Amino acid sequence: MSRITDYSFLFDQMFGTKSNSGLVNNIKVSSLSSRSTQAQLRAAGIDTNSAQYKAAIKEMTKHPGSMGMSTNVQAIKNIMNTYDKNGDEIDPHTGLTGVFVTEETAAKRRRIISIPEDSREEIYKIVRNNFEKNNGMTSESDTKKEIFTNLQRRTNKNDRLAASWTLSQYEQAYAKAFVSAAKKADPSWDYGKPIPKGAFDGMTRESIEANIGNLSKKGLDLRV
Repeated sequence: MSRITDYSFLFDQMFGTKSNSGLVNNIKVSSLSSRSTQAQLRAAGIDTNSAQYKAAIKEMTKHPGSMGMSTNVQAIKNIMNTYDKNGDEIDPHTGLTGVFVTEETAAKRRRIISIPEDSREEIYKIVRNNFEKNNGMTSESDTKKEIFTNLQRRTNKNDRLAASWTLSQYEQAYAKAFVSAAKKADPSWDYGKPIPKGAFDGMTRESIEANIGNLSKKGLDLRV
């Protein structure tokens, strides 16, 4: 998930829609590291040595041309408030950190970890419903999002991305099992077509998981 930050204070300067006088305590972005500006920021209650401040400035200055623009103390504080004290980005919808995929976390998130059985059961029920009621056609739902969010809330910050990825792997395993069962009952079956009667008889989450092979960094070795 990418984060949207209000950079209107920068874009206004770029396109000339406001003058520098429109910014209270106008500060040149290029001068943020100067002694005088650092002193001004500290006087305004900003800890310029904090991870929170450093994360905000890194975000603010990564855009092309930003060094030639202006900002102010309140704008910096606003961006700082989107990070926690450790400099980790806060999801504005859930208040959680450690849930955004970045260059640093993209590779590390692809690992299997232990997740609660009830989370797997909830996802299993959604997948089964998609097949029984929608003939295998999936749709995003608020319920599914809540399952992933609740799992993240129960997981250590450093494992939240891995937990979500692991649960998505189980979701794929369940779906593959239902596809296999449908095709076994009718080799011509395809998504959107009615499920053959009795195709899923006896199938449970436990029976599907019993046929899942090794858990590896690449995902679930699906033997269904």
